[in-house]
Amino acid sequence: MLPTSPIVRALRAAHVHDASRAELLQLACDRLRGLGAPYTSVYAYMLHDGELVLEAFAGRETEHTRIPVGRGVCGTAVATGEDQNVPDVAAVGNYLACNLETKSELVVLIRRGQTTLGQLDVDSDVPAGFTEPHHRAVKEIADALAVLL
Repeated sequence: MLPTSPIVRALRAAHVHDASRAELLQLACDRLRGLGAPYTSVYAYMLHDGELVLEAFAGRETEHTRIPVGRGVCGTAVATGEDQNVPDVAAVGNYLACNLETKSELVVLIRRGQTTLGQLDVDSDVPAGFTEPHHRAVKEIADALAVLL
C-alpha cells in the first residue's frame, strides 16, 4: 500500500484547524505530487453547474481550468460516475491534453454518497503509470476530502 495515510491525517488535522476548502484541496494536491513518480501533476477540479472548475493543482500548469461534463477523461468520469484509469492517453479520442508530456492519467471522483463533488486528476509522464494500488491510494484521499469539504 502506498503511504497515503499521512496525507489523510494531514487533511484531517488541517480541517480541525479550520483550513479552508481551497487550503484542503491544495494540501491534497501538494502531498500527492510529493509522493513522486508516477504522480507528475495533480489537479483538483470541483463541480459547479455542470462544469468542472480547477480549484487547486501541484505540478505543471494547465490551460484547462474549466471542463464541461462529458468532455475529456475528466468530464467522462463525472458523466459516467466512474473513476478513470487511462494507461495511454494517446489512445483516447476525446482526450484533453493538459501537457504534451503526459502519457497516462488517473481520475478519481470525490463523492459524498451519490453526489459527485469533484475529482482528483493525476497525470503521469509514465505510460500505464497507475496501478490498482495507486487508484486505491488516491481514492482514500478523495474519500477523505468528500467528508471534510
